[in-house]
Amino acid sequence: MKLHELAPAVGAKKKRKRIGRGPGSGHGKTATKGHKGLLARSGGGKRPGFEGGQMPLIRRLPKHGFTNCFRTEYSIVNLKALANLGAVDPITPQVLVEAGLVKRKLQPVKILGQGDLGKPVVIQAHKFSKSAVEKIVAAGGRAEVIGGV
Repeated sequence: MKLHELAPAVGAKKKRKRIGRGPGSGHGKTATKGHKGLLARSGGGKRPGFEGGQMPLIRRLPKHGFTNCFRTEYSIVNLKALANLGAVDPITPQVLVEAGLVKRKLQPVKILGQGDLGKPVVIQAHKFSKSAVEKIVAAGGRAEVIGGV
Protein backbone atom coordinates (compact mmCIF):
# COMPACT_ATOMS: atom_id res chain seq x y z
CA MET A 1 0.00 0.00 0.00
CA LYS A 2 1.24 3.45 -0.93
CA LEU A 3 0.24 6.90 0.32
CA HIS A 4 -1.55 7.78 -2.93
CA GLU A 5 -3.64 4.60 -2.62
CA LEU A 6 -5.08 5.52 0.79
CA ALA A 7 -8.76 6.46 0.78
CA PRO A 8 -11.45 6.77 3.44
CA ALA A 9 -13.97 3.94 3.85
CA VAL A 10 -17.00 3.99 1.58
CA GLY A 11 -19.71 6.17 3.13
CA ALA A 12 -17.33 7.74 5.68
CA LYS A 13 -17.32 11.14 3.95
CA LYS A 14 -20.64 12.84 3.28
CA LYS A 15 -21.11 15.89 1.08
CA ARG A 16 -22.04 19.07 2.93
CA LYS A 17 -25.68 20.19 2.62
CA ARG A 18 -25.51 23.47 0.67
CA ILE A 19 -28.71 25.31 1.58
CA GLY A 20 -30.17 28.41 -0.06
CA ARG A 21 -28.43 27.90 -3.43
CA GLY A 22 -31.44 27.97 -5.74
CA PRO A 23 -34.19 25.55 -6.76
CA GLY A 24 -31.85 23.17 -8.62
CA SER A 25 -30.05 22.27 -5.39
CA GLY A 26 -33.16 20.82 -3.77
CA HIS A 27 -32.62 23.13 -0.81
CA GLY A 28 -33.68 26.46 -2.35
CA LYS A 29 -36.50 28.87 -1.49
CA THR A 30 -36.91 28.42 2.30
CA ALA A 31 -33.44 26.83 2.66
CA THR A 32 -34.79 23.92 4.77
CA LYS A 33 -36.24 26.31 7.37
CA GLY A 34 -39.92 25.76 6.57
CA HIS A 35 -42.46 28.58 6.26
CA LYS A 36 -42.36 31.50 8.70
CA GLY A 37 -42.06 30.99 12.45
CA LEU A 38 -39.27 31.79 14.91
CA LEU A 39 -36.72 29.39 13.44
CA ALA A 40 -37.19 30.76 9.90
CA ARG A 41 -36.16 34.29 10.93
CA SER A 42 -32.63 35.63 10.87
CA GLY A 43 -31.28 35.45 14.40
CA GLY A 44 -34.19 33.16 15.24
CA GLY A 45 -34.03 30.47 17.86
CA LYS A 46 -34.03 30.22 21.62
CA ARG A 47 -31.10 31.00 23.89
CA PRO A 48 -29.23 28.17 25.61
CA GLY A 49 -31.01 27.06 28.77
CA PHE A 50 -34.45 28.32 27.66
CA GLU A 51 -37.15 25.86 28.74
CA GLY A 52 -40.24 27.29 27.07
CA GLY A 53 -41.05 29.74 29.86
CA GLN A 54 -40.69 27.16 32.62
CA MET A 55 -38.31 28.25 35.37
CA PRO A 56 -34.91 27.09 34.01
CA LEU A 57 -32.93 24.44 35.85
CA ILE A 58 -30.06 26.84 36.53
CA ARG A 59 -32.47 29.11 38.44
CA ARG A 60 -34.26 26.25 40.22
CA LEU A 61 -31.10 24.90 41.85
CA PRO A 62 -29.81 26.59 45.01
CA LYS A 63 -26.65 28.68 44.90
CA HIS A 64 -23.84 27.39 47.10
CA GLY A 65 -20.14 27.64 47.68
CA PHE A 66 -17.47 30.23 47.16
CA THR A 67 -14.25 30.19 45.12
CA ASN A 68 -11.44 32.34 46.45
CA CYS A 69 -9.70 33.81 43.40
CA PHE A 70 -6.67 34.82 45.53
CA ARG A 71 -5.97 31.27 46.77
CA THR A 72 -2.44 29.95 46.28
CA GLU A 73 -2.36 26.52 44.59
CA TYR A 74 0.70 24.42 45.45
CA SER A 75 2.27 21.52 43.58
CA ILE A 76 2.34 18.70 46.13
CA VAL A 77 5.39 16.43 46.52
CA ASN A 78 5.68 13.70 49.17
CA LEU A 79 8.91 12.64 50.88
CA LYS A 80 8.62 9.11 49.45
CA ALA A 81 8.92 10.61 45.94
CA LEU A 82 12.07 12.53 47.00
CA ALA A 83 13.66 9.34 48.34
CA ASN A 84 13.67 7.93 44.77
CA LEU A 85 15.51 10.95 43.30
CA GLY A 86 18.99 9.60 43.93
CA ALA A 87 22.07 11.64 44.83
CA VAL A 88 20.76 15.18 44.28
CA ASP A 89 21.71 17.91 46.75
CA PRO A 90 20.11 20.40 47.25
CA ILE A 91 16.65 19.42 46.02
CA THR A 92 15.08 22.58 44.51
CA PRO A 93 11.79 23.14 42.65
CA GLN A 94 13.80 23.20 39.40
CA VAL A 95 15.19 19.72 40.16
CA LEU A 96 11.64 18.48 40.86
CA VAL A 97 10.42 19.85 37.50
CA GLU A 98 13.28 18.15 35.65
CA ALA A 99 12.57 14.87 37.48
CA GLY A 100 8.90 15.08 36.44
CA LEU A 101 7.57 15.25 40.02
CA VAL A 102 6.16 18.76 39.44
CA LYS A 103 4.19 19.42 36.25
CA ARG A 104 3.84 23.23 36.40
CA LYS A 105 7.18 24.91 36.90
CA LEU A 106 5.66 28.30 37.81
CA GLN A 107 3.51 26.85 40.61
CA PRO A 108 4.97 26.98 44.15
CA VAL A 109 5.96 23.64 45.70
CA LYS A 110 4.81 22.17 49.03
CA ILE A 111 6.54 19.17 50.58
CA LEU A 112 4.33 16.74 52.53
CA GLY A 113 5.50 14.13 55.04
CA GLN A 114 4.22 10.88 53.54
CA GLY A 115 7.04 8.35 53.36
CA ASP A 116 10.60 8.50 54.76
CA LEU A 117 13.96 9.90 53.72
CA GLY A 118 16.82 7.45 53.97
CA LYS A 119 19.61 10.01 53.73
CA PRO A 120 20.37 13.56 54.91
CA VAL A 121 19.44 16.03 52.19
CA VAL A 122 18.82 19.79 51.85
CA ILE A 123 15.35 20.48 50.45
CA GLN A 124 14.33 23.92 49.20
CA ALA A 125 10.61 24.54 48.70
CA HIS A 126 8.00 27.25 49.15
CA LYS A 127 6.19 25.43 51.97
CA PHE A 128 6.56 22.35 54.20
CA SER A 129 4.15 20.42 56.38
CA LYS A 130 5.13 19.93 60.04
CA SER A 131 5.57 16.17 59.62
CA ALA A 132 7.78 16.71 56.56
CA VAL A 133 10.11 19.08 58.47
CA GLU A 134 10.31 16.64 61.40
CA LYS A 135 11.25 13.71 59.11
CA ILE A 136 13.80 15.76 57.14
CA VAL A 137 15.51 16.93 60.34
CA ALA A 138 15.36 13.40 61.81
CA ALA A 139 17.20 12.11 58.71
CA GLY A 140 19.91 14.73 59.28
CA GLY A 141 18.80 17.06 56.48
CA ARG A 142 17.56 20.62 56.29
CA ALA A 143 14.26 22.16 55.11
CA GLU A 144 14.76 25.63 53.58
CA VAL A 145 11.75 27.81 52.82
CA ILE A 146 12.23 29.90 49.68
CA GLY A 147 10.20 32.94 48.67
CA GLY A 148 8.53 33.86 45.41
CA VAL A 149 4.98 32.62 46.02
